[in-house]
Amino acid sequence: MRNRTTILVLGTAQFVMVLDSTVMNVSISQVVADLKTTVPDLQLAITAYTLVMAAFMLTGAKLGDIWGRRRAFSIGLAIYGVGSLTTALSPNVGVLLIGWSGIEGLGAVLVIPAIFALTAVSYSGKERALAYGLLGGIAGAGAAAGPLIGGFVTTVLSWRVVFAGETVVVLVLLTVVHRIMEHRPERPPTLDRVGVGLSALGLGLTVFAILKISTWGLFLPTGALTISGTRITPFGLSVVPFMIFAGLVVLGGFFRWEERVVREGRTPLLRPDLLKIPQMRAGLSTIVSQYLILAGTFFVLPLYLQLVLGKNALETGVKILPISVTMMLAAVLGPRLATRTSPRRVVQIGLGFLLVSILGLMASISPSLASLPFALSLAGFGVGIGLSISQLGNVVMSSVAQSRSSEAGGVQGASQNLGQSLGTALIGAVLLTGLTTGFHERVLADPAIPASLQQQIVSGTEQGLPMVSQAQFKSTVEQAGVPAAQAASLVAYYNESQIDALKRALLVASGFVLVGLWFAKTLPGEALADEDGEDGVVPLAVPAAGEALA
Repeated sequence: MRNRTTILVLGTAQFVMVLDSTVMNVSISQVVADLKTTVPDLQLAITAYTLVMAAFMLTGAKLGDIWGRRRAFSIGLAIYGVGSLTTALSPNVGVLLIGWSGIEGLGAVLVIPAIFALTAVSYSGKERALAYGLLGGIAGAGAAAGPLIGGFVTTVLSWRVVFAGETVVVLVLLTVVHRIMEHRPERPPTLDRVGVGLSALGLGLTVFAILKISTWGLFLPTGALTISGTRITPFGLSVVPFMIFAGLVVLGGFFRWEERVVREGRTPLLRPDLLKIPQMRAGLSTIVSQYLILAGTFFVLPLYLQLVLGKNALETGVKILPISVTMMLAAVLGPRLATRTSPRRVVQIGLGFLLVSILGLMASISPSLASLPFALSLAGFGVGIGLSISQLGNVVMSSVAQSRSSEAGGVQGASQNLGQSLGTALIGAVLLTGLTTGFHERVLADPAIPASLQQQIVSGTEQGLPMVSQAQFKSTVEQAGVPAAQAASLVAYYNESQIDALKRALLVASGFVLVGLWFAKTLPGEALADEDGEDGVVPLAVPAAGEALA
């Protein structure tokens, strides 16, 4: 491949962006202890990071069109570096939210769309298809390497070193970014500020509401949004479904607004016709489901290994190593398969591996780890994710002309991070809700526990039971003065509830594999061509007659 410096710089940036989404997961227990916070607070930070990117990715893509793609890439890297350094030095979870979830997220919204747009203008034909394949493989490698790198560095040094290292990498990239070809439009567009506000508000409301299911309840309020001491429970129900509905209404208003902007001849944040392209819709829908599964599973597995089995961050990374190895191998193999068979077939094979593997994980999760079935299931999971992710970037970017590459890159980045934030929020909510309800059911069903103590336990954990280690829970029960026999029962119930909740969360993840299979039916049914089509893009692969279009 010619111009290797460009793909090296863009690939390194892609690796760092994706790495940051998974590296924190294996460090959960250490970060919680270091910052004296809780698992739900860290879940909020993980979700907020990807939510900020999902909400503002379209804005970042448009700013790339306005400023120039290389300039936006450079500014984004600088902001990201400041966020990484802030995160490395954070004394509490509030500063962590600002540095990681806020500043890093805002830097990433400039970097990620620019990566796809700069690839489009720097390469053509076979080299462009190869470049997109490599970026997809690098994304898979970053997601896979995150737990291992995070586990090793956290155990040997500190989780803070990971973010300090990212700062150093960003500084190195900034010294060579000038070697990438710049692309500035002759007539830069204007920024649709109303569109920015509507899209960010709609996505923010929807994902935040899903995140709070475990605290506020899905329909009946287990807890409540409290404003100035007043519990908000509309019609006696949880505020969650109302927030989700409001978010969807705002997103509907966003698309109506964008159509109006187009009719008036102004520049929209997102041209609605982009989402009417069948290949684009199929690729984006599948991306959301894939990253939802990936983020949700990567949130669940470290909690099982660390809080149930008592593994440290390094041991967690080693246990998850089969995912890392097979995901990287499959991600490298995926672009080669794309020249021989259709993206649809490769993604369907990957999803088949995912479904079998998640069911295998559910079967192998227990108080004592079944190592071989667990490792084999992890390996299959890595194959499934690697094969799928390696295809989808080229599917999305080849569905539009080069002139719209920045816009397509923004939509793809938003889809990835929407999937990740939904995965952490939804799967995390299922896990924490299942833990609380399962524990309550066991306590209330035990006649050996006095009714007064039962009610005290249930009311005391009404807003959700924290996900902690068995030793921590045992210490809390003993400090509360619960008699020894009843304390032992409570610890056993808590442990059983953890296992059931983990399996329930994985069951929900397996359901989204089926959703992904449904969307994958409309992916291109033939191998994407290597040669440029009209306007310098890889031609669309249109499904054969009689095949459904999403």
